[in-house]
Amino acid sequence: MQNEKWQVRRWFEAIHYCEQHAEGYALITVLTTAGSTPREQGTKMVVTADRQFDTIGGGHLEFKAIELARQALADSVNQRQNQQAIHSFPLASKLGQCCGGAVKLLIETHVSHRQVLALFGAGHVAQALVPILAQLPLSVRWIDNRESLTPTAPLPANVDYLCDDEPVGELPLLPAGSWVVIMTHDHQLDFELAEKALKHPDLPYVGMIGSQTKAKRFIHRLQSKGIGEQQLARFVTPIGLSEIPGKLPVEVAVSVSAQIIQRLHGVTRSEASGTADTKKEVLHDPQ
Repeated sequence: MQNEKWQVRRWFEAIHYCEQHAEGYALITVLTTAGSTPREQGTKMVVTADRQFDTIGGGHLEFKAIELARQALADSVNQRQNQQAIHSFPLASKLGQCCGGAVKLLIETHVSHRQVLALFGAGHVAQALVPILAQLPLSVRWIDNRESLTPTAPLPANVDYLCDDEPVGELPLLPAGSWVVIMTHDHQLDFELAEKALKHPDLPYVGMIGSQTKAKRFIHRLQSKGIGEQQLARFVTPIGLSEIPGKLPVEVAVSVSAQIIQRLHGVTRSEASGTADTKKEVLHDPQ
């Protein structure tokens, strides 16, 4: 399945995509023009950390605008607040353009405040979980390494499905503060995901499906790999709420989503009543 992002062409399509997928972006607008200029007043383009959409005319003007936009976007992400700035450009030899006019650009950054949740695994439980998560104020990145499980029906706007042969490689691409939920069909993959996620200090919640036995084994293995107590404090396994019984995929999905809802409302694991220790036989999502 082709990633929706690569189908975006126009600036307004890019804004819609970024808003739905919690991706920061900078909007560049030609605010005023004087004399001969590459594009007219009101022309817009969108810049993200790794792409740009539409154009304000190309050339050195656009190159410099993109550079300024990415710098402003990085500052906004670090400061967790949006910015606005106006930049003036005479289109003369200093800028490498000889139009002879002048342009003022407005650069506005937009940093998403929607919580990103990366869900690893596309088995029965994940398939029951995604429709629930899609109704919450989340941006869901749903990841699996099996092409045969790629959804054929359209997904909600805030859910982005990725088929990746090496799912662990998606972890470094997550925005800081993302939550990670692990429920793959493969115990070894679960372990690799957990280990890698816990080594990223900016991933505050790493939840994993499983039994108490699996949890104890994983914690012991993680400790042998050098994962310390402070890192393990971010590891929630078995994931879910013990108050919600049952082992059917939908029952486990409700239990997991209930814990996610708690976190969205600022309830941490220590404040909650417990994790899903009743789901002892859900070692992984068997599909």
